[in-house]
Amino acid sequence: MRVTAVALAVFLFFMALIAVYVLTTGNASVLIWAVPSAVMLILIPLALNYMSQKQYASLVPVYEAEAKTTRVRAINLNMLGQPVRVKGVVERVYFKFLNRPQYLVADRTGEISVKMFTSPAEDVHEGDVVEVLGTIVKRYILTGDAVINCVSIRKVENNQQS
Repeated sequence: MRVTAVALAVFLFFMALIAVYVLTTGNASVLIWAVPSAVMLILIPLALNYMSQKQYASLVPVYEAEAKTTRVRAINLNMLGQPVRVKGVVERVYFKFLNRPQYLVADRTGEISVKMFTSPAEDVHEGDVVEVLGTIVKRYILTGDAVINCVSIRKVENNQQS
């Protein structure tokens, strides 16, 4: 479980406001409700991240059994909803600081956007060779190109890339 930089910044901001209020007014009774409320700003995102990671982890065996190894070039909108397995190299990582990372994964046939709605079990960086398990979805709800809604992304050895 990871705390995002945004959640941590919000927590620290409100703790600083509480400290300034108590120091300027001398009214410490606000600490009874303010500090627990500020702590909840950290605990709620942690709990949500834990629950989503647990849910994703329970889906991995299903995807391992059902997903077909697919080349990036073969992925298209006609495959919406189908589970796939893609092996490739991570070219870019976006939004990692929000615990909602997106990866640009490439194999020898092309590149595809891989979206994950929780932090992955492994810390994945640019240049890592990975195996992605997920479902083909549209980039946007009604429109857009095909992307992978990732259930699992894990590092694999370089010699396993196909």
